[in-house]
Amino acid sequence: MRLLIPAVLVLIPLPAPGSLLPPPVSPLPNDQLKKEAVSLVDKQMSEMTRLSDQVWRFAETALRETQSAALLADHAEKQGFRVSRGVAGMPTGFIAEYGQGRPIIGIMGEYDALPGISNKAEPAKVPLLAGAPGHGCGHNLFGVASLGAATAIKELIAAGKLKGTVRFYGTPAEESVGGKVYMARDGLFKDVDVMLAWHPADRTRADATSTQAIIDFIVEFRGKTAHAAFDPWNARSASDGLEAFLHGVNLLREHVRPTVRMHYVVQHAGNVPNVVSDYAKVWMWVRDSKSDGAEAVLERVKTIAQGAALIAGVESELKVQAGDYEILVNQAGTLLLDRNLRWLGPISYTVQEQEFAKAIQRATGKPEKGADGAVQPLEPFGKEPEGGSTDVGDVSWLVPTLHFSVATAPLETPWHAWPVVASSGMSIGHKGMMLAAKNLAITAIDLFQDAKLRDQIRAEFTEQTKGFVYKPYIPPGPPPVPGGRTD
Repeated sequence: MRLLIPAVLVLIPLPAPGSLLPPPVSPLPNDQLKKEAVSLVDKQMSEMTRLSDQVWRFAETALRETQSAALLADHAEKQGFRVSRGVAGMPTGFIAEYGQGRPIIGIMGEYDALPGISNKAEPAKVPLLAGAPGHGCGHNLFGVASLGAATAIKELIAAGKLKGTVRFYGTPAEESVGGKVYMARDGLFKDVDVMLAWHPADRTRADATSTQAIIDFIVEFRGKTAHAAFDPWNARSASDGLEAFLHGVNLLREHVRPTVRMHYVVQHAGNVPNVVSDYAKVWMWVRDSKSDGAEAVLERVKTIAQGAALIAGVESELKVQAGDYEILVNQAGTLLLDRNLRWLGPISYTVQEQEFAKAIQRATGKPEKGADGAVQPLEPFGKEPEGGSTDVGDVSWLVPTLHFSVATAPLETPWHAWPVVASSGMSIGHKGMMLAAKNLAITAIDLFQDAKLRDQIRAEFTEQTKGFVYKPYIPPGPPPVPGGRTD
């Protein structure tokens, strides 16, 4: 299979699954236009830094991103985008669009934080506000980089140098609820030709490996209460049912594939020891490298819940409340991302930035390797994911989605933790944000300019999704209200 790009003939063989083929670095098609896009991103640097730092300070969790969403949506409106707010029933979701007609190239951005990990932009665990949220996944950089790229493309459309529509998706609640799943259910991606996305990381590379599918559910047990000393024989303990359930789940661990992950937290098991609890609740996630694998484990867990209820003489109910598919990797698109990252080149860090990185590594017991801004080799296509899930996966089964990662934190930095919060609020994070915006912009240029490239990406996607019917892992009705669920 070969990829033909007009103006300059470039042959990019697609590797077989499991192989590794880093394409050569050579002059790219649309070279001058890409240089102009890079310049347009660079011109936004001070504004993008200001915006990302504001979102970093807001540090709002799932569906509470009121200030962050308003900041980005207002900025998009000032840049001339048509903005639709409150999409898919989420007050903090929005879409910003510019241009008309096809192709329609989408760019996704996130801006939600994680609870309880507030930190200053310092290489030590020093909360900015004790107990408050923090951007331990770098989403303050994610949303701003994506909007900066969309703005650069908007300028090229406005100048008549590109034809079509660029669409920025402001997607809330990735860390908990899965805002993109509600957007997907409402059909907000159905007319997009190709979607672009990135994520902060400790290394830079086009993502040739997928993510884990995840199913998020609760199990509740209901019994009959009684005095634990006076007449416990009259009780039917919900906490006994919960205990039997967790024992069954932990026995199951021996009999699942190595790719499976199961984790839970007990949310209620009683109030005081001398009252037999008539209600118990556990929140649990099941993951696997493929959604059908996660579903198979879920069926086993359902049976365990029923058996646990029989053991304790209580009732059980399992309710699926959310979930994400694995990312569907598009090989043609991944090779394009890799090629463009190599054209842009590595991130360079100052001595002070490397000292900051090593201080974080000392504080977290990691080797003092500093930050690495090099573009990493492609991993083999088809390699099992190491871990982690995202609602980008749902989008990738509805529209071809090209995904890459950019270093915004030191090597081996613990994720979803204070070191990423610290790095996301200073120049290491800012430099990664700028590179991400540039790669999004120049990749979008290829997609706007090259119909054959879009057709190849679409043909691969169509073959991969043959016979697939999308069913979101969310209950009917609107998204949960803020405070209805937590991370």
